[in-house]
Amino acid sequence: MIDFAWLWVGLIWPIPLIYRWFRRAFTQQSQPLTVTHLPAVASTAIQPTSRTWLNLIGLLVWTLVVVAFMRPQWLGEPIPAQNDAREMMIAVDLSGSMEIADMTINGEQVDRLTMLKYVMHDFIERRVGDRLGLILFADTAYVQAPMTFDRATVQKMLDETVLRLIGERTAIGDAIALTAKRFADRPQTNKILILVTDGQNTAGNVSPAQALELAKYYGVKIYTIGVGAEEIIVDGFFGQRRVNPSRDLDENMLRQLADETGGEYFRARSTEELENIYTELDAYEPVQGDNQLRRPQTALYHWPLGLAWFILALMLLHTIRGSWRQHG
Repeated sequence: MIDFAWLWVGLIWPIPLIYRWFRRAFTQQSQPLTVTHLPAVASTAIQPTSRTWLNLIGLLVWTLVVVAFMRPQWLGEPIPAQNDAREMMIAVDLSGSMEIADMTINGEQVDRLTMLKYVMHDFIERRVGDRLGLILFADTAYVQAPMTFDRATVQKMLDETVLRLIGERTAIGDAIALTAKRFADRPQTNKILILVTDGQNTAGNVSPAQALELAKYYGVKIYTIGVGAEEIIVDGFFGQRRVNPSRDLDENMLRQLADETGGEYFRARSTEELENIYTELDAYEPVQGDNQLRRPQTALYHWPLGLAWFILALMLLHTIRGSWRQHG
């Protein structure tokens, strides 16, 4: 079927007729419809008997131009189209231990949260067409950014996070339970949670075991990332010594959360390892969204516009030939 994208443009079609009617009313003379596209020589070639035809042809050309500006288009038969976007909730640990400066960015020592923001900027930027959400957790968990296509907003929300915003402990169970609740009313999505932490569950109203059961019940796939170096050198009273800044990281719990939900556990000891992890996450299959009916569109405006130019070219040629005959 034929449709017009700018149907309202058709309201300008009567303008030449209205102009001619007002001109007649004020001059009390019958004036023909002026065709402004014709050259000056046309006035010498137009005969009184042909003015009616010229008026009709001018009106036809004007009609074709208006139709072209109304953007006619051919709508094909509806075809099903699937939404291939993935949906992922990102849960970020804001506990006090995330301020440990055991990471480096371009040779500069930074804390874990700064490194996480730096790496996730590229990760979020690559998720074109995906729905992303952001959950922050420490003493409790809350949704900072609901599931959205607006990646810039998610990135801004993450950049604005600060440590100890909601406490110093780690409520991993609450973060998982909140994610499961958010995905509960979306049965057709892949329900992926990317959980980034550097510790163990020390707070919250829901234990990791209870949250795991909720995630399994609602079909949430969890990818856990343990952040933190395994060894750093610190200065002490008796000189330098080596310590493990990630001694509180509960890798067994993180691995269990991933294994029992069909996800995977990753260990990020450096900025480079975290970048590689997010590159791997990019390769996971997209969610198959609900089918939507779409009509293929084919623009047709060039047909009436081309016909208008063709008619004008014929009129111009006819006028020039008539002028040559008169002066021949």
